[in-house]
Amino acid sequence: MSNLNGALDVEAQPYDPKQKAMLKPAGEAGTKADEFVRGDPGPFGLLCFGMTTCMLMFVTTEWTTKAFIPTVFCYAMFYGGLGQFVAGVLELIKGNTFGGTAFASYGAFWMGWFLLEYLSITNKAMFPGVKSGKSLWCGLWAVLTFGFFIVTLRKNGCLMTIFSTLVITFALLSGGVWSPECEQAAGYWGFFCGSSAIYAAFAFLYKQELGIVLPGARPVAYI
Repeated sequence: MSNLNGALDVEAQPYDPKQKAMLKPAGEAGTKADEFVRGDPGPFGLLCFGMTTCMLMFVTTEWTTKAFIPTVFCYAMFYGGLGQFVAGVLELIKGNTFGGTAFASYGAFWMGWFLLEYLSITNKAMFPGVKSGKSLWCGLWAVLTFGFFIVTLRKNGCLMTIFSTLVITFALLSGGVWSPECEQAAGYWGFFCGSSAIYAAFAFLYKQELGIVLPGARPVAYI
């Protein structure tokens, strides 16, 4: 698997680099060595997303108090935000449009979320709470995520699970602006979504490095 999009093809490829080189046509022998990005940023991007999402959901589910929020801020900026955005840029350089667009979008989301929440706390007069706007904002991200989900129907079960549960999470967060119970439910769905991303990261990593195919890593084609 050369990238997140390559998760569809990696099962048919040997994980031994020497075997890969032997099977390549003569004219393609130097292609991989000439690539600017030689590693796979996919698992890293998934971990950035999954770990940061789970951290935030610790608060949303009320498993911990809001005193944990500063920790989430730090990871949202640098791990979920900057790290995931870099993974997206590297995916685009490798030619993976889907992986690059998704990682860069959610990386930018986390950086924007960090700045918005930080400014909302430090300068409440500048950023008054507008419930309808926040509800629409979460709803818009649910629509965007649903668009990504359609693409995963030709990827694998891991990605389908991540994006489908993320759609539900954003939809519940949209309703959670008005209902604490709905927001807490979003926390549970969000935690499952983040955990799914962490699982997917290791599933793709083990598939590439060890040749172990975990459930959900096999390619699908529902559309």
